[in-house]
Amino acid sequence: MLNTLIKKMFGSRNERTLRRMEKAVMAINAFEAQMQALTDAELAAKTQHFKARLAEGESLDEMLAEAFATVREVSVRTLGLRHFDVQLIGGMVLHEGNIAEMRTGEGKTLVATLPAYLNAIAGRGVHIVTVNDYLAKRDSQWMKPIFEFLGLSVGVIFPDMSHSAKQEAYRCDIVYGTNNEYGFDYLRDNMAFSLEDKVQRELNFAIVDEVDSILIDEARTPLIISGAAEDSSELYIKINSLIPHLKKQEEEGGEGDFTVDEKQKQAHLTDAGHQHIEELLVKAKLLDQGESLYHASNIILMHHVNAALKAHAMFHRDVDYIVKDGQVVIVDEHTGRTMPGRRWSEGLHQAVEAKEGVSIQNENQTLASITFQNFFRMYNKLSGMTGTADTEAYELQQIYNLDVVVIPTNKPMVRKDESDLVYLTQKDKFQAIIADIRECIARKQPVLVGTVSIEASEFLSQFLKKENIKHQVLNAKFHEKEAQIIAEAGRPGAVTIATNMAGRGTDIVLGGSLSSDLAQLPETATPEEIEAAKQLWQKRHDEVLAAGGLRIIGSERHESRRIDNQLRGRSGRQGDVGSSRFYLSLEDNLMRIFASERVASMMRRLGMKPGEPIEHSLVTKAIENAQRKLEGHHFDVRKQLLDYDNVANDQRQVIYTQRASIMEMTDTEEMISTMREEVISNLVDTYIPPQSLEDQWDPKALSDVLMDEFKIKAPVLEWIEEDHHIQPEQIKERILELAAQKYNEKVKQAGRATMSQFEKSVILQTLDNQWREHLAVMDQLRQGIHLRGYAQKDPKQEYKKEAFTLFTTMLDNLKYDVIRLISSVEIQTEEDVNAVEEQRRAEQVSKMNLQHGNYTEENEEEAQPQTYKRQEKKIGRNDPCPCGSGKKYKACHGSLA
Repeated sequence: MLNTLIKKMFGSRNERTLRRMEKAVMAINAFEAQMQALTDAELAAKTQHFKARLAEGESLDEMLAEAFATVREVSVRTLGLRHFDVQLIGGMVLHEGNIAEMRTGEGKTLVATLPAYLNAIAGRGVHIVTVNDYLAKRDSQWMKPIFEFLGLSVGVIFPDMSHSAKQEAYRCDIVYGTNNEYGFDYLRDNMAFSLEDKVQRELNFAIVDEVDSILIDEARTPLIISGAAEDSSELYIKINSLIPHLKKQEEEGGEGDFTVDEKQKQAHLTDAGHQHIEELLVKAKLLDQGESLYHASNIILMHHVNAALKAHAMFHRDVDYIVKDGQVVIVDEHTGRTMPGRRWSEGLHQAVEAKEGVSIQNENQTLASITFQNFFRMYNKLSGMTGTADTEAYELQQIYNLDVVVIPTNKPMVRKDESDLVYLTQKDKFQAIIADIRECIARKQPVLVGTVSIEASEFLSQFLKKENIKHQVLNAKFHEKEAQIIAEAGRPGAVTIATNMAGRGTDIVLGGSLSSDLAQLPETATPEEIEAAKQLWQKRHDEVLAAGGLRIIGSERHESRRIDNQLRGRSGRQGDVGSSRFYLSLEDNLMRIFASERVASMMRRLGMKPGEPIEHSLVTKAIENAQRKLEGHHFDVRKQLLDYDNVANDQRQVIYTQRASIMEMTDTEEMISTMREEVISNLVDTYIPPQSLEDQWDPKALSDVLMDEFKIKAPVLEWIEEDHHIQPEQIKERILELAAQKYNEKVKQAGRATMSQFEKSVILQTLDNQWREHLAVMDQLRQGIHLRGYAQKDPKQEYKKEAFTLFTTMLDNLKYDVIRLISSVEIQTEEDVNAVEEQRRAEQVSKMNLQHGNYTEENEEEAQPQTYKRQEKKIGRNDPCPCGSGKKYKACHGSLA
């Protein structure tokens, strides 16, 4: 009540923001005549003028009006495009580090030039983030004339660029690229072995196009750089053959071997299922008679069974993936695009390959990973643009501290959004869609039909073929023809079926694409021929307008209202006429899982018959409530993921900062001396515990470890026999003296510069190995931490505590391994060091693999090696650690278990 009253008096927050910015627009417009009077040279000189003012202490905010007016005038002169007032507002929203919600066709690409130019003046770089490589290349080429006119350089990054080309691109003032490529380059930079190998500058200012797709839809998907682990193809094939023998449990408490949770996208074995799979594993000679699948030695086997079960029960061909050229290719659930080269983790991809009978590629071990949430939050300033963000405003504010400002359209929106029609069966629904399409063709109205999966698009395509209706299909299988199909989608009577139109990035022009028509004319075309082509396009354009503009038909509701709004937003651009309607059935996924009972009972009360639709505001409301529920669920999942990933992120920042400082070092002697002192001190404490009796000492074991691990000949027993009053601290000092003496001999032989180079190489390599192992252990910890909840403990707090313990253990192991390697490896010349570095670099690059993790409710799990059963004797907690440290297992690698 009070909120409503305040809004009436002062307007909503959005309205107040727009009012403030409208005053700034007036200031920008006041510069227009002045800018028009300048020559090209004078206009181009503005950049140096702004840089000088910035150096004198003037802020970017104070220069905003004049800078925006400069860009607008340059845009008119180079591209023939003048920024509308609403586009200027969008530019201000981005400059302030917020999200501009602008409808489709409102010119978001042009809007980005305003804040990009203003912020590039500072010389710290601007990253413009797109959802695919095509858009990055297209937008950079399209907007390049504006920036180059003003003396700024423009770069574009994409996969498979040479290292030097990528470095050059990142040095540009403004860089275009995809979210994946920026993220992978960040991870690769933090695996580099010298500063010269790095490509990125600081993460200063990012403008994210389709920000909802990147920061919301892909927020559960980590970027992972992984290396190939050992092959376990045979095990995948064997276990794959067992899964079809398992039966799905159709109803709770009923018979069946496994249950399926479609909301969480998980499949779990029932008690009967565990017993059944154990019997099958025994028959397949993968498990010993009477042995339990739950036994610690069978954890790898359990991992394989779970992956195979998930592959069969939850992942479907032509929905979640396609099989192309003997490979399983993931389909992005948000955009419908295929993602070649990307692989699911947790062994899931291999399980799907086994299911489809294609060649199984090796599992991978994580070398580095980061979520988009934590990557984009590292930018000094982050902003974004999209056609639909208002429904996710709460999440964007909570997680990224970004406010959504809804920008009014340049021309009023006149598209007619009709109520949903709900049918009892899918058959009835598709027949109604066909009838609607026929009516549109009859009046020459173009139609875009949106589907939620490739399977649905192909099913509808078959339907249309039977009815002899000409149409084009735009889905992940044919996206090579995407631009051509989009160009034709607005022609009179054209029918286009599209899988999740979100993120396509190309406008559907009523009457078809004029630029596409002109591009098809021969180079020798006369002015008359060009004019005739324009008139023909104008005739088609008018014909489509008269027919009612672009008709949008949704064949199913998406899990998110935002994706539905994106589909609708394809029609009615720049004040064009258009209409939209969603056709639903009780057999649709969303309805079946969330809303079927409520809507079905409502339909029964209304006396519905097969073939008849229901069109009622209550039904639409029930569906929207179901979507809200699901959106809330997904937000909780992403928030939970972030809470856990923040722990890993803090550790990642420590490691990457440490790595960077090591690479900058010219002399590592002091660091190595400190590490050596700590390692030897801990080692002596292990065998000669402080304040302990002499009969508790083990001097022989200490001497053996020093010799075997560090090549230090320390006769500790002799020292004790010679001096019965010797103290542990004195023993430490003597050993440290011997270690320093041996080290100095090595330095003298190799030279200080060569030794420092070698030490840097060893530290970085060991750090990477320890970090990789740590990531795997953290993943395993994450998998089982929820069980602590049963012991009345908070899993998140437990995770933080355990993660900290693991991290300190990793740092101790790092120091130990570094000193061990430096002490035991013989280095003689600089060539030796260079040869070792080159070999390591080549090995790292050959094994590196970029992938998206498969995040549902849980983190990606380390790919497991081939061995699935422990053959050797179990190590006791007080046994010597098999790593050779000489410590007890519980005090060494046992603390990681």
